[in-house]
Amino acid sequence: MEIKRLFLFSLGAVLFAIGAIGAVLPVLPTTPFILASFLCFGKSSKRAEKWISNNRYFGSYIENYKTRQGVPFDVKLKSIIFLWTTLIISLIIFSHANYLVILLLIVGTAVTAHILLLKTKNIDRPI
Repeated sequence: MEIKRLFLFSLGAVLFAIGAIGAVLPVLPTTPFILASFLCFGKSSKRAEKWISNNRYFGSYIENYKTRQGVPFDVKLKSIIFLWTTLIISLIIFSHANYLVILLLIVGTAVTAHILLLKTKNIDRPI
């Protein structure tokens, strides 16, 4: 049983690292890796599960997943702005490689569509 926990904890750590890298690289998704790491931590270490749930940067991903409330509009907007900012920089850097420009535009469009199709979390604001 200990080997299984060690394996799941290690897998969770690797998935978390990939998710963290995905927060910076627009072609690598963040949410699936963070959620998968949360599930691995949940089966291997309650301490690690609590840590990722309370993580300043990724805790909201998990909370929104557990409650199925959706993604706040401002998070969607910031995600799309960050995505296209980094994509434009990448397009400038790799402008000589036409296939890469096309690939980046396709990925950017698909990720934008995915973000827009996610349920938007309703936030009650006082009047």
